[in-house]
Amino acid sequence: MVKVRKEGVLIESTELEFENQAVLNPSVVQIRDTLHIFYRAVREGNFSSIGYCRLKGPKKIMFRKKKPIIFPEFEYEKHGIEDPRVVKLGEIYYLFYTGYDGKNALICYAISKDLRNWEKKGIISPTITYDEAEDCFRASKVKEKYFFFESYFKDTVGPDVLLWEKDAFIFPKKFNNQFGLVHRIYPDIQIIYFNEFKNLTNDYWKNYLRHLGDHVILEPKYGFESRNIGAGAPVIETKRGWLMIYHSVEDTNKGKTYNASAALLDLNDPTKEIARLKEPLFYPTEDYEIFGDVDNVIFPSGTAIFGNRLYIYYGAADKRIAVASLNLEELLHELLATEVETGLGFLAGQIFNLALREEKTITQLMQLTNQNENIILMSVGWLVRENKVFARFEGNEIVVKIID
Repeated sequence: MVKVRKEGVLIESTELEFENQAVLNPSVVQIRDTLHIFYRAVREGNFSSIGYCRLKGPKKIMFRKKKPIIFPEFEYEKHGIEDPRVVKLGEIYYLFYTGYDGKNALICYAISKDLRNWEKKGIISPTITYDEAEDCFRASKVKEKYFFFESYFKDTVGPDVLLWEKDAFIFPKKFNNQFGLVHRIYPDIQIIYFNEFKNLTNDYWKNYLRHLGDHVILEPKYGFESRNIGAGAPVIETKRGWLMIYHSVEDTNKGKTYNASAALLDLNDPTKEIARLKEPLFYPTEDYEIFGDVDNVIFPSGTAIFGNRLYIYYGAADKRIAVASLNLEELLHELLATEVETGLGFLAGQIFNLALREEKTITQLMQLTNQNENIILMSVGWLVRENKVFARFEGNEIVVKIID
């Protein structure tokens, strides 16, 4: 497993009124060795705005603004502007956030050319009720867990609650001249493509929701993702694919645990998953991650690269901002090795079933599985080590037989 070094707490709340309860879930804009940090600042009563600080290098705070850089102004965000993610596309910085009115959580965005002056552009997520969304879900034939969350929000928030939307950002490149907006409708992570933001009307969204299953980037797969997953930091373009650091939520009898996780997505079609880790990248182990306003939370939301190290900035226990670091190439190798291991495991299962009927030569297995010799030999080697089969030479061929 990739070695993650926890660097500790970076930013804590202060006595300033706008952030006297908590600071969390930072977004990071890196310009050479300077980091611009936009974070969720919470005042007592759980009212949120966006704070700002500037770093030199990965951890040295050089400046911290004493007032929020973005604050609630409209009815749809009167209870909070939450969880910013900033992405530069062309000459424009796009800041996506959750507008919370005390009942509904909706995707909103603002734009800037200088990271100082921001123009709010309003709501872009669908303003439809879960009842309306349910009709679309049924047309889309998505899995039953979508309906579980529909019932959950209607029961816990109210029958007229709007479709709950969070964890949004765009890719830093367009696809066929279209924006690619990552968002999260429980329990998966999805993407919507569009030409202009003004296209994101309720009718546009309803048509999209009727085909929602076709637009899933990632869905829960492993035990540590048992409740749901959500987008974390904006994606990083690498030669191997889009690196996505996301959060995964495990449901246990002791409550929910939020972990940091990692996946690789296809550069041309992000709905194609190349690989993901089979275990969390890192999870709550330190007191500052275990105890806070919400216990056992690691919520990754920003990244920066210095040399060969990837720094991940995250909300810790919904109370403070912490940072962890790792070797980026090591992470990419781990992801690709995980994918190879998963692929070999699947192929090994095929080989086992084929050899169960009667012994097979390597040549026969290549023909039956349409795989090359090296891949077949690797899978057979795995089965031999696991004492599932034995292999013997017969003339110029290797013959595989099940161990009785």
